Amino acid sequence: WLTQAGDAKVRVSKCGGGLCGVVVWLRDPIDPNTGKPVVDDKNHNPSLAKRPMIGLPLFQGMPATGPNKWSGTIYNADDGSTYASNISVSGPTTLRVEGCVGVLCGGETWTRSSR
Repeated sequence: WLTQAGDAKVRVSKCGGGLCGVVVWLRDPIDPNTGKPVVDDKNHNPSLAKRPMIGLPLFQGMPATGPNKWSGTIYNADDGSTYASNISVSGPTTLRVEGCVGVLCGGETWTRSSR
């Protein structure tokens, strides 16, 4: 699935009785400052901040809460935080991904990617 900004692709698959999502592609996979692959440098945990972005799990084992709907937590690599999340199939080629802090929620629509 291609993120709304078009800067990453996430492989979404069934796992552990739920849904998992892993970063599999980045528009800009190389850090221009270091010349090395981009890492999870916004992570608040120093031991995780050196993880490569490609292969980074964003959500794991998110259980189904209804037909074509899953709820759990999602990791946002843009700010290094984890949020309550809802994911739902909103059309044959679209996935609605939402994250919430308390009652404030935001989201984006991902589109099916051919690769």
